[in-house]
Amino acid sequence: MIAESATSRHAGPRALTRTGRWVRGVAGLAILAAASEVVGRAGIVDRDFLPPASAIVARAAVLGGDTAFLSDLWTTIRSWAIGLAIAVGGAVPLGVLLGSVPVLNTAVRAIVEFLRPIPSVALIPLVSLILGTGTRTEVTLIVYAAAWPVLFNTIYGLQDVDPVAKETVRAYGFSGFAVIRLVSLPSAAPFIATGVRLAAAIALILAVGTEILSGFGDGLGVFIAQAQQSVDGTTDVLAGTLWAGALGLVINLLLVRGERRLFRWHFARAEGR
Repeated sequence: MIAESATSRHAGPRALTRTGRWVRGVAGLAILAAASEVVGRAGIVDRDFLPPASAIVARAAVLGGDTAFLSDLWTTIRSWAIGLAIAVGGAVPLGVLLGSVPVLNTAVRAIVEFLRPIPSVALIPLVSLILGTGTRTEVTLIVYAAAWPVLFNTIYGLQDVDPVAKETVRAYGFSGFAVIRLVSLPSAAPFIATGVRLAAAIALILAVGTEILSGFGDGLGVFIAQAQQSVDGTTDVLAGTLWAGALGLVINLLLVRGERRLFRWHFARAEGR
């Protein structure tokens, strides 16, 4: 009975905390929408600059049935997915190599630390000059920006592996590659997954941002940029932005759920279960 009470005391706050995060998130969105509605309806801000939230949501719903808009949305999703896949496919092996070979990590650290702070947006003119405009430029910038969180999370994950576990496997005669495959990678997997989730958000920002700056072609960012140039395009701009935010939210929720399903042991240990 005492054990059951103790379990309930530990489980209760966690359940309430998780539910509380959802409640606070929904409440924040509701407050923001209500404030936008009141400000727009009251005329405090000209509707040409800030339409009511209801008008933005209604326009976003209409766009959901527009085949041209959905084609733009698909173009952005495709570029995002290609860029993210290339970034993950390149950054994880490189992170494993740098995390497993300290000498190599030390040798390239200065180069990595030099390149990492360079904003991807600042590279748009150079990449556009070399590759031209379009999907190739967009994907290249996405790969550059999204690779960093995956790379560093992979390195940190490998450095966090229990050395005793690695030495135990070596004691049974396994090779260095086998140690990485059987011990290091499974242990670092939750860190890598977190890096992928961070990279997914960065990739989406770069996809939409690059399209906005290019201003022509196809994509959600192009739709927003072109709407900005029209006389009454504020509602379309905000509706397109709403779609971008919703897309990012859905991606993050799916990745978080995938992490919790794949690495239940990691979250259980982190939460002290």
